[in-house]
Amino acid sequence: MKKRRAALAALAVGGIMLTTGAAGGRPSLSPPVQPLPALTYRALTARYAAERQAIEVAARRDPRLTPLAAPGRTFVAFDPRGRAVEVVGDLATARRVAILVPGSDTTLRGFDSRGTASPGGGARAVLAEARRIDPHARLAVLAWLGYGAPRTISLDVATTGRADQGARALRPLVNTLNAHGVAVSLLCHSYGSVVCGRAARHVDATDIAVFGSPGMAVSSAAALHTRARVWAGRASGDWMAYVPKVRVLGLGFGADPTGRGFGARVFAAGAGGHGDYLRTGGIALRDLALIALGRYTEVSRAR
Repeated sequence: MKKRRAALAALAVGGIMLTTGAAGGRPSLSPPVQPLPALTYRALTARYAAERQAIEVAARRDPRLTPLAAPGRTFVAFDPRGRAVEVVGDLATARRVAILVPGSDTTLRGFDSRGTASPGGGARAVLAEARRIDPHARLAVLAWLGYGAPRTISLDVATTGRADQGARALRPLVNTLNAHGVAVSLLCHSYGSVVCGRAARHVDATDIAVFGSPGMAVSSAAALHTRARVWAGRASGDWMAYVPKVRVLGLGFGADPTGRGFGARVFAAGAGGHGDYLRTGGIALRDLALIALGRYTEVSRAR
């Protein structure tokens, strides 16, 4: 199995795999993600109601979107063409916000379908762990699907085209939160770490934590040109270890963020697989929640 995964990874990074569907070829234009409203109860409540109505309309056309309209869920952005931003926690009073940036194969229909490996489930897991650590933490988590994530079986997944789209969409969100005095951490899974790498120099994040990363399209943390603390973790059972950490002619994403020479703060991520980082009870989830809370001395270091 490991040899098969390694072979598939090498093919993907080498650009040999055929593109499929909307994920192939030239990156599609991203529908704009609606900007945040004022971070007040009144403005947020109005936005949540408007987005719920939009989700309900979309769900009548596609019942697979019905879970997004479940009671208690709150979205500040939704576009049936494939974008959504869910708020988990109290954004109006939050002093820290963690933005969960997902990787390949993430779609509206799969916003929850893979449990904690999905944006919705992952964001809820991070907030639940943060509250377990500190019940009074003024933290909110955003499950952010603000770009057209590539398919795993596509050439896009080996290039930065989709990541550049995502980076452009991420900047105004972080900037708006900064303008409200909120400290922002980016929690970036898999190809989402490429998005965060492309956005790093243009956003004022306190922390950028990547996990299950194929690389950040740079040779070192210093090359990100960010003031943020850069963190990296990879579980021992993650097949991403077999993806070649190279960047040649625009293919691949360069150095391993968990490598000794990269310069990131490497946190312990346990023994799980590629989709297990936010699994309840796991050390990776705890470390990411601690990073989101700013409790850096408590983060378990891999070395």
